[in-house]
Amino acid sequence: MEVAAWLREARAPATGTLRALVGTGTLGGALLLLQAWLLARVVATTVFGGAGLSASLPALGGLLAVFAARAGIAWLTEWLGFRAAAAVKLEIRSRLIRHVHAMGPVRLIGEQGGELANAIADGVEALEAYYARFLPQMALAALIPLSILALVFPLDWISGLVLLVTAPCIPMFMVLIGKGAEALNQRQWRRLARLSGHFLDALQGLATLKAFNASRREAALVGRLSEDYRKSTMAVLRVAFLSSLALEFLATVSIALVAVLIGFRLMWGDMSFQSGFVVLLLAPEFYLPLRNLGTHYHARMDAIGAAERMVEILEQPLPAGPRGRRRMTRARSVSVALQDLTARYDDGGPPALDGFSLDLEPGRTVALVGPSGAGKSTVVNLLLGFLAPVSGRILVNGEPLAALEPESWLAHVAWVPQHPHVFHASVRDNIRLARPDAGESAVVEAARLAEAHGFIEALPHGYDTVVGEGGRALSGGQAQRLALARAFLKDAPLVLLDEASASLDAGTEHRLGRAIERLAADRSMLMIAHRLATVRRADRILVLDAGRMVQSGTHADLIARDGLYRRLARDAGAPT
Repeated sequence: MEVAAWLREARAPATGTLRALVGTGTLGGALLLLQAWLLARVVATTVFGGAGLSASLPALGGLLAVFAARAGIAWLTEWLGFRAAAAVKLEIRSRLIRHVHAMGPVRLIGEQGGELANAIADGVEALEAYYARFLPQMALAALIPLSILALVFPLDWISGLVLLVTAPCIPMFMVLIGKGAEALNQRQWRRLARLSGHFLDALQGLATLKAFNASRREAALVGRLSEDYRKSTMAVLRVAFLSSLALEFLATVSIALVAVLIGFRLMWGDMSFQSGFVVLLLAPEFYLPLRNLGTHYHARMDAIGAAERMVEILEQPLPAGPRGRRRMTRARSVSVALQDLTARYDDGGPPALDGFSLDLEPGRTVALVGPSGAGKSTVVNLLLGFLAPVSGRILVNGEPLAALEPESWLAHVAWVPQHPHVFHASVRDNIRLARPDAGESAVVEAARLAEAHGFIEALPHGYDTVVGEGGRALSGGQAQRLALARAFLKDAPLVLLDEASASLDAGTEHRLGRAIERLAADRSMLMIAHRLATVRRADRILVLDAGRMVQSGTHADLIARDGLYRRLARDAGAPT
């Protein structure tokens, strides 16, 4: 969709407020006409009519009332503009977050977190001036000058003709200059998004950069990107200043022309002072809405540059995962059957899984092993609904997964990834992520079962200790045990485990092993194994290679046969 058209459609939540905003602006224009007429009458009566000040008191009182009313309308206009922009920003930001959430982790693999954050945070904020000022000003730029012309023409048709002829020059130059600035502005927003994304990635990977002595090189790169952004900003400002100069010059020359023509006719006696003074007071106000439109035209360019990325995000297709409406009733046990599944990440690309079948039964642990890229994570993505199979089907207790409501299905699944995310919150809240309404005793019991209670109690504030984003205050084993505590707290009948004991010391691995055995009891468990030593006790081991299942059996069966599993065990040095 065209970005400008998308911006116009996005104003729907604030349509009523924007109409009220235009109405208050129009009322302010009517008060402006009354103010000019009253002021001209006071001056004409007092200076040229020889009347005393007492004769002008009613008009002066009316002027004070007009001043107060215009001040109130100015405040109301700002308040309505803020309300309109806030409503639109809230709706757009909600749409973006919902869409990104619906895209899921598979679709977001190629996205930069910094660019997404910039679009949702700074990008949406850049739309405020467009909705609060530019859109209302477009209507006022037509209504107020027409109202002034309706008053000026009966008083002085010559001045009215000058205003009518010169007025189109301002928007014409505004559009001509603005077209060049629009391309510069869009390029500037793309640079800002790239800079934001790169800077966030650099901050998140700062420890790695320092470890490899690459922090200075990265700082130089950020400096170069910042300099590119500075230059693009200055280029946009140069065009903006040129636009303002042209608009101010045209408006000033036009007002001067009206003033000269009125002056000559007053000198010749062809025009009354009151009429000439009214026209002279209104001439600057006639061009003011057009000049304001030129000023706020840059808000439109900012909005188009910022919205370009938002439209790209919203137009990205959503994964065709389970979208059923049938709510799954709460079950204490779950049997899952994957039947002849074929899955792809890209249309037309090679299959990540090809004709794969698997049965998960309560109380049994099935392990998936194989080289990198064999399709192990694809199986998990299919079960979590992040990916839809091209062919085949998944049955849950005999029902098609595609027919089930995703939320009710995921309530039956506990996922323990290899690198669990720890949020910037207390240890208690990180565990309670699995069940926000869980009480203190349930949280502590889940931590005990996960072998995490001991190290949590040793933290400075126990369960109230706030850990940093990504669990920087915790070791890898501690973060894994927090993830296992979440799984125990959720108490789901199906557990998906992505090699929780990888890269851990022997003591931590032993404690995690005990916790995993407790977690597997009476549950259906699917384990992705990167180290073959962790799958020796699995009830069944499936060996994947290039998306196909090439072997199946227990550890003893597979190690006794010549095949991929035996070669993987030999290469890894695992005991046989």
